[in-house]
Amino acid sequence: MVTISLCMIVRDEEDVLGRCLESVRDLVDEIIIVDTGSTDRTKEIAAQFEARLFDFVWVDDFAAARNAAFAQASCDYCLWLDADDVLLEADRKKFAQLKADLQPQVDVVMLPYNTGFDEQGNVTFSYYRERIVKNRVGMVWQGAVHEVIITHGNIIYGDCAVTHHKLKPGDAERNLRIFEELRQRGGWLEPRQQFYYGRELYFHGRFAEALAVLQQFLKEDQGWRENKIDACRHCALCLYALEQPEQALAALLASFIYDLPRAEICCDIGRHFFERQLWEQAAYWYIRALTCQRDDKRGGFVLPDAYGFIPSLQLCVCYDRLGQTHRAECFNRLAARFKPGAAAVAYNEAYFAGLRQQGKM
Repeated sequence: MVTISLCMIVRDEEDVLGRCLESVRDLVDEIIIVDTGSTDRTKEIAAQFEARLFDFVWVDDFAAARNAAFAQASCDYCLWLDADDVLLEADRKKFAQLKADLQPQVDVVMLPYNTGFDEQGNVTFSYYRERIVKNRVGMVWQGAVHEVIITHGNIIYGDCAVTHHKLKPGDAERNLRIFEELRQRGGWLEPRQQFYYGRELYFHGRFAEALAVLQQFLKEDQGWRENKIDACRHCALCLYALEQPEQALAALLASFIYDLPRAEICCDIGRHFFERQLWEQAAYWYIRALTCQRDDKRGGFVLPDAYGFIPSLQLCVCYDRLGQTHRAECFNRLAARFKPGAAAVAYNEAYFAGLRQQGKM
């Protein structure tokens, strides 16, 4: 069986580190913790798990810190996690089987990263990451923030998900601060970093600046396809915020240049018409969303609800507004198949039951 080094960078993670390490301690062969300046009990907790501890002076560069952790690994493969990540029990079993089956000729294992959840704990945001990487074959982290490993060789995909579950908010200004310090120092942002810089500007409400950065990213046409599609979505969000809805719709439609429509985009276009009470046009795009094939292995950000629940629920409303009540109820039932316990589904069921009592159905 291959061996795996868990490589982590941490700082002041006493509230979550133990939870993370407990979920993987029996699945890895060594634990390497690179601490970037903790002042709480982080190091003490790491020591309880017999981790190899190293200090690293923080230089506003996540790739540098992660590479320092990988450099200490002695096993066949490196697994990386953040302190607020965890493997749930079902995924622990999948990981154990994955490790038992992993062949030495594999260079990279891509695993799902679940980072968004609804009130019932269902995954609402997910994407694949390069999670297990063969050691000492020249694959290193790149990027001061939103760092990534440029992978090569034999890459496989697994279904063992890593769950990202924060207990407290992090430094909301950190990523944007690093990007802007890089720019002030004259640092060139390569396409992926430019894309994420635009997203950070959007999340900070600096819509005009975000739009300019993302449009330049698209104009230069050097980025990854999935990032281009997401950039179109965020250009649209900026344009809506800037009260330019027609240009926003054009930005969404521009995403079709790069690949077949994604359900996320179709739902966005559907919402454009839905909010303007153009029910037939909205229904058209929500139907298109239901026909889109979900393919997480493309590597882009995935909103699972866009591939079933959201368009079904919205079609229920559209057809009700169009006077097609029976068809509307059928789509509510379809929404219930995706999320049986959803409050919106229950509300609609009560609505249709009321119409029946009134003899209107």
